[in-house]
Amino acid sequence: MKKSLLMSVLLAATLAACSNNAVKDKPAAPVVDSNASTQAQSNAASNANDGASTAGANQDVAAGNPLKDPNNILSKRSIYFDFDKDQVKAEYRPLVEAHAKYLVANPNAKVVLQGNADNRGSREYNLSLGQRRSVAVKKAVNLLGAQDKQIETVSYGEEKAGDCKDEACYQKDRRVDIVYDND
Repeated sequence: MKKSLLMSVLLAATLAACSNNAVKDKPAAPVVDSNASTQAQSNAASNANDGASTAGANQDVAAGNPLKDPNNILSKRSIYFDFDKDQVKAEYRPLVEAHAKYLVANPNAKVVLQGNADNRGSREYNLSLGQRRSVAVKKAVNLLGAQDKQIETVSYGEEKAGDCKDEACYQKDRRVDIVYDND
């Protein structure tokens, strides 16, 4: 019974994703990794005990935080994707590796991976694609040693997309943005 219900839900989701009718009446809420929100609540209590380390973090920003250094690879915060794809391209692996190493070296650091899509396709499909993109980056970062509790994924779908008319513009919308909590 559960299996047939699950198959029905998956079929309905697939059919909805294939729809060419984009809904433009109101902005959709971003899709959020449910594990991250509960982890954020439990981490809030532990962060309250880290008052001394928070003061140190503020001093690090003034003293040359690598996240703020424009000459450091960590200042690059966007990973771009091919049309209708969610695989991290080889050219962005060094960027993903650098952010993973930073997260491993800074276990109190937290990051939000914001998945985006261009405005072609339905709103539902683009939310799903943005989520798949953010999860792909999360998996890559996890494989390199970063902990799940440090990473939250969210999809904005086409909500942050420009009003594009050409491929160069569409390319800028197909991305995952890396946002650190202390930014």
